[in-house]
Amino acid sequence: MNMASIGILLILTVYIYVSTGNAEAAFINVECKDEKVGQYGQQTLLECVVKTLQNDVEIRVVTWKKKDQKDQRPLLLFNRGLPEPKPGYSFAEPSWNVRNMNVSLLITNTAVEHQGDYTCMVITDSGDGSSSISLKVTAKYNKPTLRSNPEKITPNADVTLTCESKGGYPKGELRWFDEHNKTKNSQTEAKQTENGLFNLSSNLTLEHGSMGSKYTCRVFNASGGKEDEEVVVLPSLQRGVLDGRKEVDSATKIAAPAFVIGSLIVGLLIVMLWYYRRRSQLARRLSTAPLMGNHRGVPTYEPDVEEGDLQEKGDNHA
Repeated sequence: MNMASIGILLILTVYIYVSTGNAEAAFINVECKDEKVGQYGQQTLLECVVKTLQNDVEIRVVTWKKKDQKDQRPLLLFNRGLPEPKPGYSFAEPSWNVRNMNVSLLITNTAVEHQGDYTCMVITDSGDGSSSISLKVTAKYNKPTLRSNPEKITPNADVTLTCESKGGYPKGELRWFDEHNKTKNSQTEAKQTENGLFNLSSNLTLEHGSMGSKYTCRVFNASGGKEDEEVVVLPSLQRGVLDGRKEVDSATKIAAPAFVIGSLIVGLLIVMLWYYRRRSQLARRLSTAPLMGNHRGVPTYEPDVEEGDLQEKGDNHA
């Protein structure tokens, strides 16, 4: 056999070996979902399964790692024995074994720090494969709370409304709306806490001359969806004037009848005083008539005597 024949045989041997290895590897495929959204404080499942065309495939190694983790130790490692997960991580199925092709990772208490890209690598007795999945973490913002400065709102003074919403992720936004559902300009201040969540705050300053009657503070998540709202009703300037007029009208309605009744009482007292005064004067005149002489036949009144009897006495004297 010449050198050319030996070279051709060597090339064919290498090609067959490589082809056999690639075909063997082609029987193993790790499939993971591209993206997962986890809720803060809840369990999150990163789904990955091993797909194979062969029967009786046995898994020898499973490794879960996070791309940007500082600690190089895998989040979950299985290597021909019991799984060795970090606290807070485990296989999705507690009874997982080497014949189970479900290699999904379960995060027991999702936090903001869990957000990122994950890689799952699997080695079997028939080949190996790997795949990646991205995790996004969200946290719902609490219902907004409102307070005012000054605390007691009056129609004739400026007021600043403060709206706060805490415990959300990613960074959201607070927006103000008036009674006509028109947006009021105001900036949102966002502060990130140690656990990675955001606390939102926004101030709305109102001048007493242009103060409306109702304002709404709404919290929106990072995707622009409304999560919750809170409403405050204020005493507007116009309504304060109307309320003042109503009080005046009510006072007038109460005072007018009292004035009429009082006037009637005063008038009645004046008439009674005038009557008793005239009667006293007439009594004095009649009582002094006998002393002056009754030369002209002036009748005199006596107690308990009728007017007709007095007339008859006057005629007799005449």
